Amino acid sequence: MKLNLKRPLAFFDLEATGTNIGSDRIVEIAIIKMLPDGSEEVIAHRINPEMPIPYESSLIHGIYDEHIANAPTFKSIAPDIAQFIGDSDLAGFNSNKFDVPMLMEEFLRAGVHFDLENRHLVDIQNIFHQMEQRTLKAAYKFYCEKDIINAHSAEADTRATMEVFLAQLVRYETTEFEDKQGNRYVPVVNDVEALHHFTNLNKVVDFAGRMVFNADGHEVFNFGKHKGRKVEDVFDMEPSYYSWMMQGDFPLYTKRRLEQIYKRWNEAKAARPKPVQPQQQNKPVENQPQQQRPAGERTFNKPYHQNQQNNQQYRKKEEPAKPVNDDMLKALANKFKKS
Repeated sequence: MKLNLKRPLAFFDLEATGTNIGSDRIVEIAIIKMLPDGSEEVIAHRINPEMPIPYESSLIHGIYDEHIANAPTFKSIAPDIAQFIGDSDLAGFNSNKFDVPMLMEEFLRAGVHFDLENRHLVDIQNIFHQMEQRTLKAAYKFYCEKDIINAHSAEADTRATMEVFLAQLVRYETTEFEDKQGNRYVPVVNDVEALHHFTNLNKVVDFAGRMVFNADGHEVFNFGKHKGRKVEDVFDMEPSYYSWMMQGDFPLYTKRRLEQIYKRWNEAKAARPKPVQPQQQNKPVENQPQQQRPAGERTFNKPYHQNQQNNQQYRKKEEPAKPVNDDMLKALANKFKKS
């Protein structure tokens, strides 16, 4: 289908170090610009974000630090990207919540003017969610082909939820699913444990998502300055971070899970072997070789400054005698004169 365009429409997607608009950075950008005549123009760049890519993010998009070590920074190519987009309208999937604000942050950081005021923004995810509503009522109609009677009463909604679940087991009995790593399998099976794993793909620690499990099963922070770091590693380097979170405005369950990790960390810390301090053995003085002491250091027998004084007095005695004069001869004569 040829789009009815009055000006170009640029579809674009970003991969980034994370999802925090303010602190994360773009690592890849791709833009397909559809022109009014039906033709396309495409650019794609990998970008050095000038910060480490968290391992959890790399697992999702497959871009690791070594892949972008020699890539250009966003600031260096920002003028070219802005020029390529030109006056195009923008489109993407979840672009209004993530891609557009992330792109604007990077342009502002690079000091490149990019105006959104007169552009149209099309978010394809919003079309999907509004046309295929994700409400219980819509799910009941879709899976069970019935309308809920007494909708929004607890019992009616609970029964509808149960019937939707049973219908899903039948509908997706042989349907394959491809995860973010490209693995294909049938996830909706008649097994509660398997369904638990499928419906908790994000592997959050605390439901609020402040902490998540990484690929190795360790709890890592999912926000703030320690995002991507293991919780226990943060306790090692900044123990006060625990107190800050416990006193902060975080959900109670988040604090409970954090407290459990902190307790486990404390127990492991107490069990660590303490470093052995070398002990000095006292040996008899007579068995020790006499050491030469540096100039200026006191000794038990003759202080250095006393030797200096003696030397000065000795030097005074060695001064040359004064020439004999009449006064001296007269004094000697008086001394030895007979009385």
